Amino acid sequence: MQILATIFFAIILIIGFGYFTINVKKLIRNINLGKDVNRSDNPSERWKNMAMIALGQSKMVKRPIAGFLHIIVYVGFVIINLELLEIIIDGLFNTHRVFKFMGGLYDILIASFEILALLVLVAVVIFWIRRNVTKLKRFASSDLAGKPKNDANYILYFEVVLMSLFLLMNAADLHLQNLPEVFGHYEKAGSFPVSQFLAPIFDGMSTQLVFMLERTFWWLHIIGILIFLNYLYFSKHLHILLAFPNTYFADLNPKGQFDNLESVTNEVKLMMDPNADPFAAQPVDENAVPSKFGASDVQDLNWVQLLNAYTCTECGRCTSACPANQTGKKLSPRKIMMDTRDRLEEVGRNIDKNKGVFIPDNVSLLNDYITTEELWACTSCNACVEECPVNISPLSIIMDMRRFLVMEQSAAPQSLNAMMTNIENNGAPWQYNQMDRLNWKDEQ
Repeated sequence: MQILATIFFAIILIIGFGYFTINVKKLIRNINLGKDVNRSDNPSERWKNMAMIALGQSKMVKRPIAGFLHIIVYVGFVIINLELLEIIIDGLFNTHRVFKFMGGLYDILIASFEILALLVLVAVVIFWIRRNVTKLKRFASSDLAGKPKNDANYILYFEVVLMSLFLLMNAADLHLQNLPEVFGHYEKAGSFPVSQFLAPIFDGMSTQLVFMLERTFWWLHIIGILIFLNYLYFSKHLHILLAFPNTYFADLNPKGQFDNLESVTNEVKLMMDPNADPFAAQPVDENAVPSKFGASDVQDLNWVQLLNAYTCTECGRCTSACPANQTGKKLSPRKIMMDTRDRLEEVGRNIDKNKGVFIPDNVSLLNDYITTEELWACTSCNACVEECPVNISPLSIIMDMRRFLVMEQSAAPQSLNAMMTNIENNGAPWQYNQMDRLNWKDEQ
């Protein structure tokens, strides 16, 4: 019977981690659909960002209540799952609490796991109330209707179930440890400051029933962890894994500094050179001239922007800080990231369906997902970039799509076209002749 249990355990581990590996490969493939961009500069600053922002949660605590609760869930969930190593060893080698040889240190570890599990339960309940009862404005937005809202709640339910199973498993274990005679391999090991209050629910039950319940909680706990692990790919909670590379590869340039297209820069330099012959044939650098200016679909974005889309936590801090959104405009930076991720997933499914080749589907990120109204509502103030707890830049996607509209389709708003015409004709945004520039001094 034990051999069959061990074989079954090994099978579910292989299935669980195998399916997770398949999805990770899809994730990497989809991100690599983006254009190349070099983010290997200044590694010390990048490591610092990752340590402070992804690991240290430095931007989360700008909103103290949510930040503190998130740290509890984050730290608690990560640390508690260190016990996963012990569960895997016990399952594969038919041992029980294999690390109990650590003695007092093991007691401290189990006790800390239990306290953190309780704190996670409390934090998750508060998060659920904030989302579903008090309904904070950034969680009640229309861009979270349907699947995104359900996804957030599913994760909260997952965490409640996993933490509850962990505590119930320990409570049943403690009950068996406290029997007058040693039952099986349930020797005294660990300290249980929380589950000791749950242990009395097993009083009056037969030893065999408590044993069966302990094994049931143990199996459900490990299976639940594997299910949660594989659900991450389909959830906004991919940020649990991607926050680290996302903060490392984030743009280190000052906010508001945008990249210049080399081909356009060269053209301007040629125009400004008084010695240049505008009619002479100029050498063409094929690498400097992009096949398309800006972006109309996900393949036109760079791979860091696509990584951004997968890392989005849908917390809505960007949208709540967006001045355009605050004044009733249609723009929501959170929706920009969600739409980018949804379109990228759609492209990925197209590739899967067509055996590794993308077949044009007459759909694009621009217009089918993101409207021009949203793009031109942006004030490019960088509030969304500043607020994001994991250094995502919705603005970079907005600006690339604007670049496409202007340079490929000449589809800028009328007011912007008028300004550019004035600059071309008058050297200034205003509709005044250059000869009239100094007329203001005569009005003093």
